[in-house]
This record gives sequence, C-alpha cells and structure tokens, in this order.
Amino acid sequence: MDKLLNYFKLLSDETRLRIMVLLYHGEFCVCQITGITGISQPNVSKHLARLRDMGLVKDEKREQYTFYSLNLEDSLFGDILGKVVENVEEYPALKLDLEKSKAAAKYIELANMKK
Repeated sequence: MDKLLNYFKLLSDETRLRIMVLLYHGEFCVCQITGITGISQPNVSKHLARLRDMGLVKDEKREQYTFYSLNLEDSLFGDILGKVVENVEEYPALKLDLEKSKAAAKYIELANMKK
C-alpha cells in the first residue's frame, strides 16, 4: 500500500508530473528539461533526485551531462503514467511540454546532421 501511496504523492506534484511525462517519451538531460518546461535548473534537479531515489528514474552520465529516463520495470507505475499520457490532450501544460520537446528533438537532429 505504501508503494501505491508514494506513486500518487509523486504524481500529485505538477513539476514531477511534467518531468515524468517528458521522460515517458524519451531521455533528457536537466538542461533540456529546463528549456522545455521553463522550470529552474535547481528545481528540476531536486525533483529528478527524488524520482531517482524512489527508483522511478534512471540516470546515465555521458561526458559532462547526465541523461535521465524512466524506469518502467514496475508495471503499475507504467500503467498509471501511460493513462496520463494517453489523455495528454486534456492537460494543456503537458501537451505544450511535449510539443516543445518535439521541436527540441528536431533541433538536435539538425545540429547532428551538420557535424
């Protein structure tokens, strides 16, 4: 029961929910999440640390950046978050974050093509 309550506590925070929905769609570093959401870097880092400590987020160091992704090994967590993502049209802030993340991904692809 504690595990379920912790999921809902984590999801009840708007910043964490926005971060988790972004990570549901791919991996991001703190600077990307900050750019997409407009949330300060210290705030994003604090929430990612909490999610990592709960085992819901994995991190991987690459050069000077740490990239974060969701740990969806727990099917309940994946199912709950999946339902939120399925209905993202109903949540303007989440929808806007996803649109911005797609635009950011295109920019990164273009930058990589120029190399």
